[in-house]
Amino acid sequence: MKQNLKQQLLHKIEQRTARVGIVGLGYVGLPLAVALAEAGFDIVGVDVDAEKVALLNQGQSYVEDVASATLVPLVQAGKLRASTAYADLADVDAISICVPTPLRKTKDPDISYIIHAADQIAAHSNGRGKLIVLESTTYPGTTEEVIQPRLSQNGDQPGRDFFLAFSPERIDPGRTDYTMWTTPKVMGGTTPDCLEVAQALYGTVVQNVVPVSSTAAAEMVKLLENTFRAVNIGLVNEVALMCDKLGLNVWEVVEAAATKPYGFMKFTPGPGLGGHCIPIDPHYLSWKLKTLNYNARFIELAAEVNSHMPEYVVSKVTDALNEERKAVNGSHILILGVAYKPNISDVRESPALDVIHLLQERGATVTYHDPYVADLSHEGFNLRSEALTDTTLHNADCVVIVTDHASYEWEWIGQQAGLIVDSRNAFKGLDHNSLAARVVGL
Repeated sequence: MKQNLKQQLLHKIEQRTARVGIVGLGYVGLPLAVALAEAGFDIVGVDVDAEKVALLNQGQSYVEDVASATLVPLVQAGKLRASTAYADLADVDAISICVPTPLRKTKDPDISYIIHAADQIAAHSNGRGKLIVLESTTYPGTTEEVIQPRLSQNGDQPGRDFFLAFSPERIDPGRTDYTMWTTPKVMGGTTPDCLEVAQALYGTVVQNVVPVSSTAAAEMVKLLENTFRAVNIGLVNEVALMCDKLGLNVWEVVEAAATKPYGFMKFTPGPGLGGHCIPIDPHYLSWKLKTLNYNARFIELAAEVNSHMPEYVVSKVTDALNEERKAVNGSHILILGVAYKPNISDVRESPALDVIHLLQERGATVTYHDPYVADLSHEGFNLRSEALTDTTLHNADCVVIVTDHASYEWEWIGQQAGLIVDSRNAFKGLDHNSLAARVVGL
């Protein structure tokens, strides 16, 4: 039976007759659904958000990396449809789970979305005869400890009755130099047969599938990738604090160090971490290690430094205003850019959120402009992006650059504003003495 199920699945994948379900149709799930549909598979996506499902079934995209023009022909041809009902996954041959894995307020992992997805898959099909692949970032052991038991409640076993794997998502919103096809995909199976089937499916949309020995190893790969970035960003952020104490320009130091052709990888300081991975994923690893009585010291220290950066930016604003004989309390502060990185609309974990809260707590009147984010609501404040005009810049007591979108005309901004705190080195290459504004860096 084992070989029969495996060969049946492999044959369906090879012939592009396999039906694939995607659970979670966000930044990770929707691009995957589109890629598989374009490869010839029939896709049914499941999401708890009825509004997203309705938009998708109309061919309208809500994810920047997926154009509506790409969706329309797939929806019209019946290659891609969305639903809020897990029952629609009963007859699919493979399911990829791409649900969120946020942190709780206590910084502990919240895998409730994974648990719900696994329970629903088990309830509607038991997973029998299917390939199940988890893509959501999580701590090592989740696939085998959380998903596998739910699919094995009736005695079914991975590699015999169903096929179970983990493949960490590597989506970087707004990135164009690497696509899903050209970005290598790490893959770990619970058995060699599970790995073989998973590789076969993903090999249709990914040029290079990188196999590892287990699902736990694949889970650890993802955490290493983002912990590496978090720790190195924490290091360069601390260097920024050191340079401030020493009266040095951190940007000059970083740029000069980056000229070394070996042994140095350039990271840049900023107002803090943002996005769906780097501020969150290392905490999954730290939490897991705490259950084994081990303290992940690098992770904890990097998190401490990085989480302090919004407060440091606000302190720079305070000092800059003091030099103008103004207090933060009662000042009008204009934030430029609230997305977590340039040229996208994603505000998840954006340091701008903390900067705004901290300034409001100090009595400032805070407004913002972002060409990609029309409205911003977060834990008590509701703001709308202001038009960026000569008057807007003139009226601000201080302009704070949090996200350096490419569309910003820095020279014009420097001529219209009076005081600027630049947390992104946006004015690099411009002669500060020729600007009307006084520009303060990190």
